[in-house]
Amino acid sequence: MADQLIRATAANDGIRAVGVITTRLTEDARQRHSLSYVATAALGRTMSAGLLLASNMKQADARVNVRIRGDGPLQGILVDAGVDGTVRGYVTNPAVELPPNARGKLDVGRAVGKGYLYVIRDMGYGYPYSSTVELVSGEIGEDVTHYLVTSEQTPSALALGVFVGAQGVTAAGGLLIQVLPKAAQDQALVDLLESRLAHLQGFTPLLQAGKTLPDIFTDLLGDLGLKIFPQFQMVQFQCRCSIDRVLGALKMLGQDELWDMIEKDDGAEATCDFCGEVYQVTRHQLEQLIDDLKTEAGA
Repeated sequence: MADQLIRATAANDGIRAVGVITTRLTEDARQRHSLSYVATAALGRTMSAGLLLASNMKQADARVNVRIRGDGPLQGILVDAGVDGTVRGYVTNPAVELPPNARGKLDVGRAVGKGYLYVIRDMGYGYPYSSTVELVSGEIGEDVTHYLVTSEQTPSALALGVFVGAQGVTAAGGLLIQVLPKAAQDQALVDLLESRLAHLQGFTPLLQAGKTLPDIFTDLLGDLGLKIFPQFQMVQFQCRCSIDRVLGALKMLGQDELWDMIEKDDGAEATCDFCGEVYQVTRHQLEQLIDDLKTEAGA
């Protein structure tokens, strides 16, 4: 099944539901960053969460940054996701591996440890909104749910999953269900949703059983006036790095540092943290940056 995101409403638009499949893009990230099993699960969950958080933004260039900093061996996770369906991300220590937890699952919580979740929403208007919450478990889903409830005051349920085996990632994605203010006062509805979600046996098992996103929505909300939007949005791992961005960053180092690179290495090499792309910068390009700085200084 192709990586995709779909949206739906239920209960006379009192419930908002978003589902995303991120199997291929998570495998892409695994290969780009040479991720361990537990690092793949951690980054895959966070990328799915980023896409789900970005899904309700309005401006075409709106984006969400999700940063997790913990005291576990993974050290940190950074994800950048856009309402356009693009996402990128990396972990600080991609090689860390741990034994399974008590339930026989990848121990993402222990890999992340205790710490904080930072969410920055760039709505596209030039005034980013940032929020910080303490990590609840390090398992990503519970932590992002805690953020939604405490920072955005929206009753929410979030299910995230990544299944990675010897052949790579075979299932990944997530589901976000939110009770909007117009329905939040209906305690019977809230209780019904909580009961159904409590019996949800993870997200990736549903994908592995052949369930599609519409199937999952129908099982959970089909009797509550479910309306699935006809537009399915494709999602993908896509980085915004480029040689022009690299040159712009190098230019900020100043003339002395650029000359040092020329004299010592006859050029420069830069690697993008988000996607692993390696850029080779020639001596001529560095000399051109120096000329540009001289011209700007004399202007």
